[in-house]
Amino acid sequence: MSIFNNFLRSLLLTVIFSFVAPMVLVGGILLLVVLIGHIPGLQGLTETIPTQILHFLATFGSGIPLHGLLVISLTCSFVGALFDIYAYYRCQILRIDS
Repeated sequence: MSIFNNFLRSLLLTVIFSFVAPMVLVGGILLLVVLIGHIPGLQGLTETIPTQILHFLATFGSGIPLHGLLVISLTCSFVGALFDIYAYYRCQILRIDS
């Protein structure tokens, strides 16, 4: 039963971190662009980058950037869960073979 609890804990942590990672990445990029915008001469560049990122996110969210970010985060979370399940399965197979 302990192995199953460890598996569920690992799966839950993987899903949470895989969900949060794209949000942190996009938020960090947007924050970095805003901070770079305070450098003289780069204002024009830093005005177009956030709008392009928001248009990209709106593509996945039916016109709403926040929904696009949630869709991308959910997809990454699903893939992370699949990878964790595969790694657990592979670990069990290797444990049986040896």
